[in-house]
Formats: sequence, C-alpha cells, structure tokens
Amino acid sequence: MNTNKPKVSVIILNWNGWKDTIECLESLYQIDYPNYDIVLVDNDSKDDSIQRIRNYCEGQIKQKSPFYNYNPKNKPIQIFEYTKEETEKNLQTTKSEYLEIPSDKKLILIKNDKNYGFAEGNNIGIRYSLNTLNSNYILLLNNDTVVEKHFLTEMVETGENDAKIAVIGSKTFYYNFNGRNDVLWSVGGTVDLSHYPGYHDIDITDKLPTIKNSKLDVDWISGAVLLIKTDKLPSKLLNSEFFFGCEDVDLCIEMKTKGFKMVTNLNAIVWHKAGASKSKVKFRGISKEIKTNLKFMKAHEKNYKLHLPIYMLQVIYRYSSMLIKKLARDTKNALV
Repeated sequence: MNTNKPKVSVIILNWNGWKDTIECLESLYQIDYPNYDIVLVDNDSKDDSIQRIRNYCEGQIKQKSPFYNYNPKNKPIQIFEYTKEETEKNLQTTKSEYLEIPSDKKLILIKNDKNYGFAEGNNIGIRYSLNTLNSNYILLLNNDTVVEKHFLTEMVETGENDAKIAVIGSKTFYYNFNGRNDVLWSVGGTVDLSHYPGYHDIDITDKLPTIKNSKLDVDWISGAVLLIKTDKLPSKLLNSEFFFGCEDVDLCIEMKTKGFKMVTNLNAIVWHKAGASKSKVKFRGISKEIKTNLKFMKAHEKNYKLHLPIYMLQVIYRYSSMLIKKLARDTKNALV
C-alpha cells in the first residue's frame, strides 16, 4: 500500500439510508487515491442499515450506479465495528492487522446509541480519526453522494500546494436533475450577514467554460463534500449547537478569521442526490431551518439585534416567494 501520500479519513454519516450509503461506498472504493480510511458512522438507524452494509461488504449486494461498474475484486471488505463508547476509549485500529489491509478492502463502522445530528455525528467520527488513525486530512462526505475516481487526488493536491489552505471543496453536480447529471449543485459560497440566511451559493454555471484556473477561492464550502486539514481543525470541531445546518459555514468562518483559505478544486467531481431543483420547497423542517439560520447569524453578527427586523422581513419575503413558486408549479402540473 502506498503511504507516501497524506492520510485521509473519510467520514460518512448514515441514518436510515443504506441504499445511498453503499452506492457512495462503492464509488469510494474505486478511487485512485492510495491512502485513505473510511469511517462510517451510523446515527442509530432504525431500519436494517447496519446489516445491509455488512451484506454489501461481504459481496452479497452488487451495487449498481450510472456512474461506475460494480467491482467484485475488492470483496469481501473487512469491517472493524465499534460502539460510540468503544471509540471514546481510543481503541487502536492502527494495529498491524488493520494497517496491512489495503484502503479499498476495509471499513470502520461506528454504531451510535442515538441520532446525534449531522455535527455531533460527524464529530464522533472525527475524534476517532484524530485519536487513532493519525490522519492528515478529514473528508466529510454525505452518504447520498457518488464520487469520481480522481476527486480525492485533486483535492489533496490543492491542499498540499498551499499551507494557507484549510478547507478544500469539489465541483458538485446534481445526481439527477430532470434526467441530467451535468447541472451544477455547489462550488461553495460567500458570507453576507446583512442578508438572511447569512450565507449564499456562488453561481458560476455560465462562467465554467471560461474559467482557466481550476481553483476557486470561496468563503465557505458545503459539508456535503468538505476536506479539512487536521492541523487546522478547531478544538471544538463542528458546532453541535447547529443541529439543522450551518455547521459547515460556521467552521469556515472560524478558519477564515484565523487567516486560512477555503478553496474549491473545480477538477474534483462529485454528484449529490440533492433536490431536483434549488427552488424546490420542502416545507417540513422550514421552522427548524429558520431558527438555525437565525442562531447562526446571531453568533457571527455583532449588530444582530439591530438587524433582526430586517432579517424577519427577508425571511417573510424568502419563504413567501418559495410558496408562490410552488403554488404556480402545482397549478401548472394540475392543468397538464
């Protein structure tokens, strides 16, 4: 196994999503980067996720995807299973038995006793990686993503070429946008605390053909695909007070205040099973989203109380616009 490359711990959080998770895993096991560990954290799934993941590792589930051909050659994949409590005892997976296994033939599975949310769920995996795997990088990767085989090589090279870079992102496309997989989902974003929700996506879709430099400086990178240098990580890791989003933006803001850079490598390609459209509205959870975004803005905007009336007007406008667009789409569909 080539260990000359920096070591990367890939943290994947699963909660009742084994089908997406094993498609993601299979794509990871086919990448060309030689030195990585996959740490799969299960947030107390109530379906049969853990058993299904075991079945996949044993070669019993031959995962299909439009982005790759299933590879039976690395099966079975050896699983090292731990409870959250066991990981907190700093069990050494770095023993010779583990180290001698190639990256594409092993999996660390951490079984949580409850759903800790995105931030703390990932923190459990991050702490374990820092304490036992001696990783140079931590990659946060959503379980509903599929990666292109060169993506991690590209991202690590970006980090290695500039000591000031703390976080690296990818060019992330929708997995399926009305039958297409070439529609851009995210390349990172900007922070503007004068306007709710305080952070905004950069839209470079029309500029992509003219961009010669594959590196894009941004204020924040989505936690769906976020590579972090471990020596730049804050001691608190992801802020677990944000149970419903904003953890990634919060982390990047803290790193930027310390003088570090956030960069997206546009040659690193990932597909994400996000909604079919950025304008698609999921009303369940909107109240949690608003509360979380306001909590985020309060944490970073010194004049939060003065801006609050403006924020509330912006909230009303934002979600009223979404409602009007949804009603218009529903009416159009009903008439077809």
